[in-house]
Amino acid sequence: MPVRLPPITDRASRILLEGLVDYAGLFAPAALAMPNAVRNYAHYRAAGSGYILGRFICPAQSLALFSATADPLLPRDAGAIPWRLSATASPDLASDLAEIAAFNERHRVCFEECGARVDAYEIKATSVGDIERIDAATPRDLLTFIEIPLDGDIDAGIAAVARAGRHAKVRMGGTTADMVPSPDLVVRFFAACIVHGVTAKATAGLHHPLRGTYRLTYEPDAATGRMYGFLNVALAVAHLESGGSEAEAIALLEEADAGRIEFSDLHVAWHGPDRTLTFTRDALQQMRAQGLVSFGSCSFTEPVDESRALGWL
Repeated sequence: MPVRLPPITDRASRILLEGLVDYAGLFAPAALAMPNAVRNYAHYRAAGSGYILGRFICPAQSLALFSATADPLLPRDAGAIPWRLSATASPDLASDLAEIAAFNERHRVCFEECGARVDAYEIKATSVGDIERIDAATPRDLLTFIEIPLDGDIDAGIAAVARAGRHAKVRMGGTTADMVPSPDLVVRFFAACIVHGVTAKATAGLHHPLRGTYRLTYEPDAATGRMYGFLNVALAVAHLESGGSEAEAIALLEEADAGRIEFSDLHVAWHGPDRTLTFTRDALQQMRAQGLVSFGSCSFTEPVDESRALGWL
């Protein structure tokens, strides 16, 4: 995937954050109804932080409901930017692909200038054979993010994704503390992606900028767990992309002190215990193009508001 050269006016934070958050308001723990999630997405697109927003995440089997709900809010002006969607898989791959094709045909008349289009698909695989089956069935022009388990042979899974010319997906948390993977498994996943030239997205448990103990759901009596921050993951991937060590990538994943993070127009720096690591605009652009393309979050306001409170926006 070619690296877009960042305009000289783009700040490092803009390069890092542009299109980073795929909105998954339909999914737990937010679990919003379709009308609420669609209205939120329309509002976020129009806000000053709309450049941070990526795709709308929708179950493939709910695409018809999305169309019926979102139609009044979709852009209709010539030159408007269409809504991009990523469809998540059901147990029936063939039915999912039929729903995606029907959705895109329904919106085909104007998707080049307005409306909406499903251009990505997210599906789990439990084996190399699963990956090959998914690849054989899925159109080549549909960006396909294949989630592989971290409790198996990570390198073999990523190698299979690479052979298929697809993209990888990693689950970073969930609604219970035991769903958060260990730092070494996260680093092994992204290191394998880099070795095999596979871009990836992350999902779940990345609502906050930095590592910390947070509520796992939005219930008043929710349990807490130690979760990763999206900045931890982004900088760890950027470090691995630059040939950095896995030990320092783990340290970046574990960083919980915002005082160690410095944003400037030209770079993001981490003042670690042993040395400072500086991530230039070019390094951040490479990370976004070839490493971590996005992460799914059922909240858009949390990552944006908390980043703003830290002075990063």
